[in-house]
Order: sequence, then structure tokens, then C-alpha cells
Amino acid sequence: MADFLRSIPASLFELIGIIAGLTGCLILLIQLIKESKSNNPSSLTTAFLMGWLFIYAFWGLYGMRFETIALWFTIAIAFVLQLILCTVVFKKKIRQLNQ
Repeated sequence: MADFLRSIPASLFELIGIIAGLTGCLILLIQLIKESKSNNPSSLTTAFLMGWLFIYAFWGLYGMRFETIALWFTIAIAFVLQLILCTVVFKKKIRQLNQ
């Protein structure tokens, strides 16, 4: 298996990594749109939201450290989307507390 992986050019791996990372961003964007359009209380917990924010921050730094474009580029997008999702959910939770 290791020989097979080494036979794939690094540039192809980067391209596939970017496509996979952008697919993950698309899924996160779909969740963000669903959450922002819904008037129902969010089922996402603070721990879940902040946990993913931490994970994205780590992998973004990891990608920058090892100069892996597929990681830092797509994770930067995911980090911003996660920040927006956190904002939407926290606003809902504050609104719910004030009712």
C-alpha cells in the first residue's frame, strides 16, 4: 500500500486533497444555511461547535507548518464557516434565553 501511495504524484494528492477539503466545506455550508434558515432552537451544543473550531484551527496551523496547501487552504475556509455557524447558533441560544 505504501508503494502505491508513493507512486501518486504529490501534485495530484494536493488536488485531490483540495477537492476533498472543499467537499467538507460544502457540507459545513449546508449545515450553516439550514441553521440560519431555521427558526427552531439549535440542537448543536457549545462543546460541539467549539470543539470543531479548535480542530480546524489546529489542522490549519498544521497545514501551514508543513506547507500543505490542501490543508491550510480548505481548513481556513472551514474555520471561517465554523465561526459563522457559531455566531448563528449562539445568537439563537441568546434569543431563546431572552424569551
